[in-house]
Order: sequence, then structure tokens, then C-alpha cells
Amino acid sequence: MTRGNGNGGRLEGLLLVVAFSGSWLFYPGPLVAQDLERGKVVYDKWCAGCHGDDGAGLGEAAAFMLPRPRDFTRGDYQIRTTASGELPTDADIRRMVDEGMPGSAMPGWERRLSEQDRNNVVAYIKSFSRFFDGAAPEPVDFGRAPRRTDEGLAEGEQVFRELECFKCHGDAGRGDGQSAPTLTDDWDFPIRAADLTKPWNFNGGGTAEQIFRRFRTGLNGTPMPSYNDVLDAGIVTEEQLWHLAQYVRSLGPDEPTPRIRDVVRAQLADGALPSGPGDTAWAGVEQFYIPLVGQIIVKPRWFAPTVDGLWVQALHDGDQLAIRLTWSDPSESPDPAWQEWLGRVTSTMSDGDGVMAAEQGADRVVVQFPTRLSDGMERPYFLGGSNRSPVYVWRWTSDPDRLEEGTTTGLGAFAPLAGGTVTHAARHGQGQWQIQLTRSLVPADSTVLRFDRGQPIPVAFFAADGSNGEDWVRGSVSAWYQIYLDVPTPVAAYVAPIVAMLLTAALGMVVIARAQQRGRQAAQSS
Repeated sequence: MTRGNGNGGRLEGLLLVVAFSGSWLFYPGPLVAQDLERGKVVYDKWCAGCHGDDGAGLGEAAAFMLPRPRDFTRGDYQIRTTASGELPTDADIRRMVDEGMPGSAMPGWERRLSEQDRNNVVAYIKSFSRFFDGAAPEPVDFGRAPRRTDEGLAEGEQVFRELECFKCHGDAGRGDGQSAPTLTDDWDFPIRAADLTKPWNFNGGGTAEQIFRRFRTGLNGTPMPSYNDVLDAGIVTEEQLWHLAQYVRSLGPDEPTPRIRDVVRAQLADGALPSGPGDTAWAGVEQFYIPLVGQIIVKPRWFAPTVDGLWVQALHDGDQLAIRLTWSDPSESPDPAWQEWLGRVTSTMSDGDGVMAAEQGADRVVVQFPTRLSDGMERPYFLGGSNRSPVYVWRWTSDPDRLEEGTTTGLGAFAPLAGGTVTHAARHGQGQWQIQLTRSLVPADSTVLRFDRGQPIPVAFFAADGSNGEDWVRGSVSAWYQIYLDVPTPVAAYVAPIVAMLLTAALGMVVIARAQQRGRQAAQSS
């Protein structure tokens, strides 16, 4: 199962962001009549810029994309309901047009184009390949999924090992297997092994049923094969293949897509702050997902970042704030095993904005805040601030493992602060970085931003993968979010309900006593 680098997130109106549904439901029956000439008009306007005038996947924008746009002339399609190596049905192509390809630059067109236009463009896309010259192939009968159980998940994990899925996807499924740096598609372009912990980026959808279909059909043009051969050879059963699909789905969150919230809550710690990113105390702290997208505004731009999101957790104890960042990165850069990958990336991507790195650099992450809080909604420029309005940053690199505190007036324009007090601890394992950053709420330097409880504080992020040729400018960025430090609950908040309950009970007893007294008096008078 393969994917590209997802470009989810919001950049406050500066970037157009496409949200992929990943529903991939079956379309009933054949499509309505198609108009080839009208399909060409739609294609030339909306599709040729990436896929090229002749459908060979070499449009003007193609050199900035990884994975590359599909070459329609070969008739090879990743997402199909037909068997491995076969052509897709018209309905299969319509699904791709409607819903796009999660994890790539291909958006869904269902809300932009009419149904007739989408049917017409399907007909025109088929005209690029000489292979569409007969009856459409029959879809595969995928059967029904068995009930998901703990025993079935355990068997699915065993099948994951037996079929050596880890060689590409890694032991934890984050795309860091030993073969991952060498993977290419059928056009010899570099292609990433899917991060199985992110089902929202799966080509063809992230449900167990959709994953099972990919196992049966394969992903044509990619290293991901069909498992029909192992089924026919009796190496695994169909039920075991279903369990494998359920196990793969279990590697990601229960939600089909992560919920994105504007405010990161820093909980009040019940005791000491965690000692580092591996401290078990983090297990019970709420996670917030921050999407990142390629930095495509300031040159040199970067359209193919590795990091497409961060998980953020935060705690404070009234004196210090601790933030843990977690993100997928298949390599601890620099890593000799990934030098081949970098070579393929630099030879594939356009270098129109400047020469790309020939050697790997460090992995990087930046956390940025305003230098001062504004009473209104004004915030600095999210790409590292500006000369007029700099930002206060914590920036970390993996090689050497170092954290710097300072200000920036733009991406890469860094000025260190003397006597920084932010501490950190970082670790990498199984395709994932985790770093804990800790600082006093009230710094010794009065010119540095203080973190006040009960007040939203703007925060934004930048990340870079050195094995992908990224640096302090080429990388992925977020919009501004906010971090909110919980305020301790006053004692009155606990006492008031108890007092109210006691008063209510006492009042009730008085009412009952008076009612009983009136009852006795009425009985005596009668």
C-alpha cells in the first residue's frame, strides 16, 4: 500500500486545501451517456496542467509533485474493483474523479463539476489508452468481512509478519521498513510506503473493507502487489486476509480522520511534570492533531514534505509548561540508508527555486509564538514572522541533538537569545520522533513571552526531514493555533455544590416537618 505526502491543514486563506473523504463506495450500474468532446473541454481546463495534454502525466505542474500524476496512456490504475493487472470499470474511474486520491495532490471534483461533466471526462481519460477497446472487466467479488475480534487481530498481526509487510511498512507500520528507501513506481519515480497509522491518507479509503480490496486487487503501477497469488497457493486463507486488513486498520486511530481543533489544551498536571517524551504520564494526556502542508510560498518552495502532521500534548504544573510533539518520520536523519532516496527525490523534483541538497541534513522542528500577545486578532506572519513583527521560537535539530531559543524574522532568519531556559529531550524509534519541550511560565528575561494561565496563546509549527532534502525553509508548516493553560479549579467550586446539596436537604426536611405538623393539627381539629 503506497501513498504520497498528504497536504492537509489550513493556512488562513493563503493555501487552497482539499479534504478527502475516502469513502470509496460502489457505484450502482453503468454511467449515463458520455460526450467525448465535452470531456476534452473539461480535461483541458482542469486536468491537463498535471496530467498533460496527451494524458502521459507530464503536465507543467507534474515536476513539483510526488507521487507524480497518473499516466493515462498505459491504462494502469491503482484503485479498482477489478483484478490485478486489469483495466478499471468506468465507475472505478468516476470514483477517483469524484473523491480524488488521498495522500496525493489529486483533489476530488464532485463539488466543482457537474455529474455529466464528470462522466464526460471519464470517457476522455479512457481515450488516451489503446487498451480501452472492449467490454469492461467484471469487478471482483470481495465477500463480507468477519466480525472483528482480539483473536482475529492477533492472527492479522501474525499474517503481517508471515507476508513480510514490515519490510516496506516497518514493524509499527510507519513506512520505515528496510526496503522503504529504495521503493519506486513503474515509472522509476520514488514512492513512499504507506504510513499505516494514518488511514485518512490511504489510497482507496481507510476502512478494513477498503484495505481488503487493495489486498485483492493490488495497486497497479506501485510496489504493492495483489495477494491473490498467496490465496491461490493456500499460504493464507481469505479469512486470514480479512484479519490482516482489520489489523492494518487497527494501527491507526479509531476515528477515520483526526479531529482538528483550534485550541490545544494544556492540562493542569496532577503531580510532577513528565521527565521526558517516553514518560508513561503522557499516556493519559489528550492529543491534538495539527496538520502541516508543504511550504510553497517562500522560495525555495517545497511541494513534497515528509511530515504532514503533528500530535501535540501539553501539561503545566503552575510553574512550568511541558509540550510533547509526536510525528512520523521514517528516518533519523542523516541516515546512510536513505541517501539513495534523497538522490531519487532530487532527480525527480523540479529545482526551479534553487539547487536541492545533495547530502542529507538534520531533522528539524520549530515551535513559534508571538513575541508579545495582542488584545485583538492580529498575529505575526505564520512563516516565521517578519522584520516588523518577529516571532519567538524554539527550534530543534537532530544532528547534533540541540535546542535553540530565539526570534525569527522569516523562515531561516534566526537570532538566538542569550541564556535560553527551554529544556528538551528527544527520541526516535519505529519511524517516529517524540520530543518534550519544557519552560517556565514566567521566564527570567522579562522581554521573553510569558505563559499566563487562562489566556489563549497563539502557536504554530514547522517540521523538516533531512533525509528528504529539507531544511529551515524547505519543509512543512502549520497555520496559527492556540494553546490554553488550564486554570486551577478554586476550592469554592468543590465546596459550593456540597453546601447547596446540604441546604437543599435541610430545606426539604423543614418543608416535610411543617407538612407533618399541619397534618397533625388538622387531625386534632377534626
